[in-house]
Amino acid sequence: MPVTRPTLAQLHALAADLGFTLSDADAQSFLALMAGSFAAYDAVAAMPDYVPAVTYPRTPGYRPEGAENRYNAWYVKTTVKGAPTGRLAAKTIVLKDNVCLAGVPMMNGASTLEGYVPDLDATIVTRILDAGGTIVGKAHCEYFCFSGGSHTCAAGPVHNPRKMGYSAGGSSSGSAALVAAGEVDMAIGGDQGGSIRIPASYCGIYGMKPTHGLVPYTGIMPIELTLDHVGPMTATVADNALLLEVMAGADGLDPRQYAPRTAPYTEALGRGVDGLRIGLVKEGFGHPNSEKDVDAKVRSAAAVFGKLGAKVGEVSVPMHAMGPAIWSPIALEGATELMMKGNGFGTNWRGLFVTSLLDAHSAWRHRADELSDTLKLSMLVGHYFVKHYRGHFYAKAQNLSRKLREAYDAALADFDLLVMPTLPLKATPLPPAGAPREISIQRAFEMIANTAPFDATGHPAMSLPCGQSDGLPIGLMLIGKHWEESTIYRAAHAFEQAGEWRQV
Repeated sequence: MPVTRPTLAQLHALAADLGFTLSDADAQSFLALMAGSFAAYDAVAAMPDYVPAVTYPRTPGYRPEGAENRYNAWYVKTTVKGAPTGRLAAKTIVLKDNVCLAGVPMMNGASTLEGYVPDLDATIVTRILDAGGTIVGKAHCEYFCFSGGSHTCAAGPVHNPRKMGYSAGGSSSGSAALVAAGEVDMAIGGDQGGSIRIPASYCGIYGMKPTHGLVPYTGIMPIELTLDHVGPMTATVADNALLLEVMAGADGLDPRQYAPRTAPYTEALGRGVDGLRIGLVKEGFGHPNSEKDVDAKVRSAAAVFGKLGAKVGEVSVPMHAMGPAIWSPIALEGATELMMKGNGFGTNWRGLFVTSLLDAHSAWRHRADELSDTLKLSMLVGHYFVKHYRGHFYAKAQNLSRKLREAYDAALADFDLLVMPTLPLKATPLPPAGAPREISIQRAFEMIANTAPFDATGHPAMSLPCGQSDGLPIGLMLIGKHWEESTIYRAAHAFEQAGEWRQV
C-alpha cells in the first residue's frame, strides 16, 4: 500500500517544526520534488519485513489472578517448550515483560503499551528454547522500567515474597519475586541503573549484570543503548552461571556487542577463592541512607572470603561517589531521546528494529498523562537539558564515564574483584495507595548509589545474598573486570557453599 502523501498544510507544519518557512509556491515545488523519495518509501512499504523466524509453538497464555498470583508478580502465564534435550532441559524460565516473546502479550509495566503482542522472539528467547528450556510466562516489571522500587507497574505493586507489603525491588520486580518464591527456576532481568541487582538484593536471590554487550539485547525494549544490559536471576549460583552460558555471545544483530568474550562459566564453580585478591571499596559504604546492619553484614561476609583463602583488603575509589551523578544525564537524556521520543529505537544504528513494537509504543504521546510519575520526572529533566543545553551534559557524562571506568580498572589492577553492598538499605515498605508523589519518587530512586555507576562503565556486577536483618535479605555486590564473569562466579559459588545466608 502506498504511503500517505502530505497535504500542503502538513508540509507547512513540518517546515515550521524544523524552523523554516515556506510560501505556498515553495510548498508546491517541494511537494513535487518529493515524488522520488516517496516512491522509495512505497517500495519499502511493499516489501515484507526481515526479522528472525519464530520456531517453537506457543499460545497467548492468560493473566493469573488471586492465589495463583499472590505477589502480583505474573503478567502472563503460558508454556513454550523448547528443544526436547539440552542444557536447560527441565528448567522453567520466566521473562521480564520487556522481552519479546512472539504471540504472547507484552506491556513492559505500562498502560500505554497494554494490548501489544510481539511478532518475534528475542535472541535470548531462541537461545533458551534451543537449549531445552521451558518458558512459562512473563513477569511484571516497573512502568517502562523506570523505578528501583516495585510500586509503579500499571497492574499494581509487586510484593516481596520474603515479607508481604514490602518492595521486591525494580525494575525486574516480578522476575525476582517469582524466583524468590520458588515458582520458577530462573528469570530474565534487565539492568540500566541496577534493575537486576536491586530486586535480587531485596528478594535474596542471585542477579548478574554481565559486561555490557556480552548478552545480546536484540528483541528487548531498549532504554538507552549504552546502558542496556540483560542477565540471569536465579536461586543458585550454578543456575545463574548456566543461564548466562546459554545466553552469552554475539548474535550479529545488536550493535551494543563489540567483540564480546564468552567463557564456560559453569567451569568456574567449585574452584574456590584461594589466592583471589578481593578489595572492599571504601566509598561503597556509609552513604547518607546506608543502614548500619547492611554495611556490617557485608563487611562480615567479606571476611568469609578471607577465611576461604582469598586476600581481602580495603581499596579507595574516590570517583565512585560521583558515579550516580555521571550516570544521571546518560540515563535521563538518553532514555528520553531513545525510548520515548525515538519510540524505543531511534536511528543511527544497524541493529534489529522491532517495527511492531516501535509502532505500538509510539501511542504513548496520545496517553502521556498515564505515564508513571517516575517516568514523567525523568522525561522532564531529560527534555529540559536536551532542549536548553543542546545535549551538552549527556555528551560530557559519556566522556566522564570513561574516566570512571578507568578509576575502577585501576583498582582492579590490584584486585581480582571489588566488593560493596549492592544497596545501602534493605527492602522498604511499599508506598500506600494515594501516597504523596514525593514518597513514590523517593522509593523509586533512593537505592541506586552503588548499582548505577557500573551500568555507565559496563563492568560485570553480581548481587548475592549475604545475610538478613529483620527478616529481610541483604545483598553483597561483586564487581569484576570486563568479560571476567567467571571470576565473579568463582567467588560467589564459594561463598554460597560456605553457609546458608539466612543464618548469618
